[in-house]
Amino acid sequence: MKLESCRLQRIVVDTNIWISAALSPGGAPARIVRQVLAQGLPAFSEATFAELETRLWRPKFDRYLSMELRRRILHDLNAAAHWAEIPAAIAAQAFCRDADDDKFIHTALSANAPWLITGDDDLLLLPAIPGLQILTAEAALQAVFACQPD
Repeated sequence: MKLESCRLQRIVVDTNIWISAALSPGGAPARIVRQVLAQGLPAFSEATFAELETRLWRPKFDRYLSMELRRRILHDLNAAAHWAEIPAAIAAQAFCRDADDDKFIHTALSANAPWLITGDDDLLLLPAIPGLQILTAEAALQAVFACQPD
């Protein structure tokens, strides 16, 4: 995979990756989240963060994630994030079959983030968007480790 730059910058991480990382600390989503937090800057918009909050508070996660852990995740991400304002010209663009997914692309474009990391096929199967690579957690990990010297 050819990268524009091996230096991680602002990265948009889809809600499904954040939640998978919290539920399975040893999986690829958790490993790429740790890389983003250590070497990059997670980028959010109000809409992407609101989706994470809404999903993370769902009762189905009560048996897996304590309320305190969820509060801490949201607090820490809020504090660590680059907050993107979405200009009207970008917000007006449609990219996905599922219009609800467009907010992640809007955030990435507004934040000048070179990567959007997701497990959502609706995003992964999109035609190329200039300046943005849409990657699975596994592909992002391979790209990060390919950049590191031996």
